[in-house]
Amino acid sequence: MTQTPSLAMSDFSLVTSLGAGRAANLAALRQGRSGLAPCRFETLPFQTYAGEIAGLDATPLEGPFAGFDCRNNRLVALALRQDCFMETVAEARERLGAGRIGVFAGTSTSGLLQSEIAYRHREPADGSLPPGFDYARTHNVYALARFVRAFLGLAGPAFAVSTACAATSKVFGTAARMISAGLCDAAIVGGADTFCATTLFGFNALGLMAEEPCRPFDADRRGISIGEAAGFVLLERADLRHGAETVHLLGVGESSDAYHMSSPHPEGIGARRAMAQALDAARLEPAAIDYINLHGTATQVGDAAEDCAVSSLFGGIPCSSTKGFTGHTLGASGVVEAIFSALAIQHGFLPGSPHTSVVDPGFKSRYVLEGVPARIDRVMSNSFGFGGVNCSLVLGRGA
Repeated sequence: MTQTPSLAMSDFSLVTSLGAGRAANLAALRQGRSGLAPCRFETLPFQTYAGEIAGLDATPLEGPFAGFDCRNNRLVALALRQDCFMETVAEARERLGAGRIGVFAGTSTSGLLQSEIAYRHREPADGSLPPGFDYARTHNVYALARFVRAFLGLAGPAFAVSTACAATSKVFGTAARMISAGLCDAAIVGGADTFCATTLFGFNALGLMAEEPCRPFDADRRGISIGEAAGFVLLERADLRHGAETVHLLGVGESSDAYHMSSPHPEGIGARRAMAQALDAARLEPAAIDYINLHGTATQVGDAAEDCAVSSLFGGIPCSSTKGFTGHTLGASGVVEAIFSALAIQHGFLPGSPHTSVVDPGFKSRYVLEGVPARIDRVMSNSFGFGGVNCSLVLGRGA
């Protein structure tokens, strides 16, 4: 496995159902406070809990960005405006040049809701879509990367990745390769996913959605809760950023086991391979990891497969899933949980797992139920998607 060039997470921003910005999310993680609530989005003929972002309907994109207006891009703009992230990017743009900063974004459905709305308002006579519908800048998967690039005034290479729930983890690997190849000096990585009927009805049709808040790794887990989120990271060469508070990307591991369209291999073979590759890329042994942020979606087969993979490779290293806080944010989950991992390193704590009360007695992992203070130097963060697409990141404290 090729060694991942050490890159600094110079700055990052996020919005989840826990709140907007780092402080709101950090406070909820430390307090063990979940953002899940009964789903009020659309009119669903079934009961479920979800992590919805409030206020997006009242914040349309205007002016030069009006053509990008959709729920997904509204959430992207909200995330980019948090914690002076745009100012940090502007400083990097002036220092490096707009053409030397890439944009690599991930999502599962992009602005699919906008197409759903357009189809509901077709012209009765001929079925034509509303004249204001802009597929290219809203629903198209690349619309997200195109919007981020325009919103931040960047001109470097840009593309979008849509590999289900591993999308915004895989873009870390993309950025590392692009920077290593000399195609850019820095990169904006991240992405967003928001609610749409296709997602909510689709997961319900698969029988994967719980009627209650999700309970990862619980003996009585009953399925996922879906959440909305957006997160972005400015990645730069590590030699440009120093200090113990700067979190570095140390390794990326990717695999594709293609065992089943929607179920992982029961022994977690692909997941284990991705984690092992991430360790190799970081030149670390399993014992060097202090905490594992699990993919942990609270499905029966998914959690069992991940436990098998984690316990066989790591033994008793502390681990937990943060999806009990935010729900499964699908394509955004990789970057959101990478940021959660960075916060754990910077602020010294192991995140707990709200709603999980009794860990499955058949599991062998050392699952953390309650958040506790702890010295965290290196974290493994897992994201595993449909189709057997797996990605693991190793993040660590800077020197």
